[in-house]
Amino acid sequence: MTLETTSYAATDWTNPLRDPRDRRLPRIAGPSGLVIFGVTGDLSRKKLMPAVYDLANRGLLPPGFSLVGFARRDWEDQDFAQVVHDAVREHARTEFREEVWQQLAEGMRFVPGDFDDDEAFRQLRSAVEELNASRGTSGNFAFYLSVPPKFFPKVVQQLKKHGLADAPEGSWRRAVIEKPFGHNLASAIELNEIVHEVFDPDQVFRIDHYLGKETVQNLLALRFANQMYEPIWNRSYVDHVQITMAEDIGIGGRAGYYDGIGAARDVIQNHLLQLMALTAMEEPIAFDAEALLTEKLKVLKSVRLPADLGAHTVRGQYTQAWQGGEKVVGYLEEDGIDPNSRTDTYAAVKLEIDNRRWAGVPFYLRTGKRLGRRVTEIAVVFQTAPHSPFDSTATEELGKNAIVIRVQPDEGMTVRFGSKVPGTSMEIRDVTMDFAYGESFTESSPEAYERLILDVLLGDANLFPRHQEVEESWKILDPIEEYWAKHGRPAQYPSGSWGPEEADEMLARDGRSWRRP
Repeated sequence: MTLETTSYAATDWTNPLRDPRDRRLPRIAGPSGLVIFGVTGDLSRKKLMPAVYDLANRGLLPPGFSLVGFARRDWEDQDFAQVVHDAVREHARTEFREEVWQQLAEGMRFVPGDFDDDEAFRQLRSAVEELNASRGTSGNFAFYLSVPPKFFPKVVQQLKKHGLADAPEGSWRRAVIEKPFGHNLASAIELNEIVHEVFDPDQVFRIDHYLGKETVQNLLALRFANQMYEPIWNRSYVDHVQITMAEDIGIGGRAGYYDGIGAARDVIQNHLLQLMALTAMEEPIAFDAEALLTEKLKVLKSVRLPADLGAHTVRGQYTQAWQGGEKVVGYLEEDGIDPNSRTDTYAAVKLEIDNRRWAGVPFYLRTGKRLGRRVTEIAVVFQTAPHSPFDSTATEELGKNAIVIRVQPDEGMTVRFGSKVPGTSMEIRDVTMDFAYGESFTESSPEAYERLILDVLLGDANLFPRHQEVEESWKILDPIEEYWAKHGRPAQYPSGSWGPEEADEMLARDGRSWRRP
């Protein structure tokens, strides 16, 4: 038998000993490697490299998996391995095992250089070819751009120039891009065009780490695998939806990146609009990338901005106050921030979706830094019962029913409903029923980056926003940003609070109030 008749493309081969009904065997990446640009940055040290180790520790990476770091450091391969080792020991989710580490370390290489350094990219190509021969990666490599967006064009052009973007016959090459995807619609379109000149759209994986979280994926299971929620998931029963992403920290050392970007561009444009699309979308015909894209795009294209942006959008900046037992400085006093900066550290917007399911139901999106606590949640708040036979004194502590999906940090779900208080009188009060991932499942949830890196290596694009979604999201946010640029300054709110009073007034005008997470 000749070699030609027994060689298969990696994607064609199936294990004849595996029973498709056996759920115990997870999906395992085939022969492959990962190249991380900007490997010395925080994201890489705290998230990416520990995630790679955790995948290896769980047996989800191939034995010959290879990791190449590219950065402006004068390191040798062993220096790089030591940095990865330290990052893994400090940040990995699973226990450290020496044998797993040794196998990973054998496939680690480091390439020093700048992004416009042709010699460095020639070395990178040599490293990829050497690993392909020594580790058996089958020519399959993903390039992770953990770098500021301004470097994306240069890196992808260098990959093309040095033949790294072109996959050998029967192999694949993929690009992984971190947010933000541009700073407005025009820049997003330009960036997409540059990237797509080098990589086909289905080779580009845009990371939104929120979509890798178990609870976000569980939102789809909650809605479409159960009969009890979908019949009431519409304008006939839902009063409004609140989507919150709150952080209890300031900007830290990110002044250079954050000033001029702000909370709305940093979080609402990608994370919160994606969560809104998943909450509001119709059932897809299948759980695959194309079907999910189709339904999410319908939602984003149906979004209607409020006629009065002044009354229904709010931006703010945190000010000096006591938080967590220490006195913290305000945004304008942070190192590297212009004292006249108008960048928002808090943003809240009201949106509506013009379709049959959601007509007239407001979606309130808010995000901010230095808020009361770190939390991300989706709250679907229902209408009050159309008629109550109980007198008002018996129900004064009864609020509206709600389903709350907690994305982080206590992943799970809460259902809030009214129940009779024990006793002789008919008093009704809110109670909650809780589902927590940590209590219901023995295995702890994998980190979002574990799931997403594995999906990149498997070529599964279900959880990655496509360029059409990115552009539609900018179409929603751009008019709000343009309005803010021309009207006034951000409202002020003390660090540790839940945002400016103007945001409370925004909901009060609609007869509603923000949930306290």
